[in-house]
Amino acid sequence: MARPKTPRTQSAPDAPSAQAAKTTKSRTNGRSGNPAKAAAGAPRAKRGPATFRDWVVGARLRTLPLAIAPVALGTGAGVVLLGYLDEPFHPWRAVLALVVALALQIGVNFANDYSDGVRGTDEHRVGPARLVGSGAATPKQVLGVALAFFGIAAIAGLALVIITQQWWLLAVGAAAIVAAWFYTGGKRPYGYSGLGELFVFVFFGLVATAGSTYVQALDVNLESWTGGVGVGLIACAVLMANNLRDVEQDHLARKRTLAVLVGPLVGRILFAVFMLAPFAITVFWALLYPPAWLVLFALLAAVPACVIVGWARTARELIIGLQLASLTALAYGIGMGLAFAF
Repeated sequence: MARPKTPRTQSAPDAPSAQAAKTTKSRTNGRSGNPAKAAAGAPRAKRGPATFRDWVVGARLRTLPLAIAPVALGTGAGVVLLGYLDEPFHPWRAVLALVVALALQIGVNFANDYSDGVRGTDEHRVGPARLVGSGAATPKQVLGVALAFFGIAAIAGLALVIITQQWWLLAVGAAAIVAAWFYTGGKRPYGYSGLGELFVFVFFGLVATAGSTYVQALDVNLESWTGGVGVGLIACAVLMANNLRDVEQDHLARKRTLAVLVGPLVGRILFAVFMLAPFAITVFWALLYPPAWLVLFALLAAVPACVIVGWARTARELIIGLQLASLTALAYGIGMGLAFAF
């Protein structure tokens, strides 16, 4: 495969000039202490108060399948254990687990908006405009919304702890919130050091899936762990597509994502691996749970996503690949969960 070119947008504002690169570099070089505080006073274009639509866009709804998929799969795996134990299904525990996952996902989206905005990372953003970076909302407003959703996740998680009487789960929930914040927040965000995919795999794959199983049956089985690997890899693919779209701008802003570190060509190869490897897990479980064969229909979205991302020339094409990857995650998680449950 020929080495693909880094995607560029068609309009001038989306392609940073040499002067923009110099400006970005000077801002990061002279920063000390907490970068968020240092950048908070940087001049920013004012676009007026954010509309309801701006806040909906800021929530980045296209990422929500990454929260739904592990809960659906983990709950289905939990039903398997409940069947062995001859115990009833607990629907409210599944609902609360879903609230935790959705609130954390939305919270981290707003937290990223805040942290990247005050650092100046979003000044030459290729994708949809962010609230802070565009000046539609103040950093304080976006931070408040992020903390509100983290609070919702904490309340739902506390309810699960009280219902199950598994108090050690408080530590897991706290770790998830801390990981969500420090993806782009704090002095040394791990998302700026190429570790984003690792933490996404752990928390939106293994922890979310196994946790959903555990709150159902107070145990975790092989179905849950392997399913968590599958949804975690697809979540990594979504993040990779997102970072490939912004790779040039992230490089200028010294945001060292995995896509920046390995380069566009390797990043596109990794995207395909992340997308297709989970279906080997599907084939394995289909030998024991025949309905799982139907999950292979999700390849109708996964394969085109790999083709589009592999040969993309524009940011718009990468966004389409990201959307197909999110759709794949939803179909995979729900499909595998139903296969286990029924």
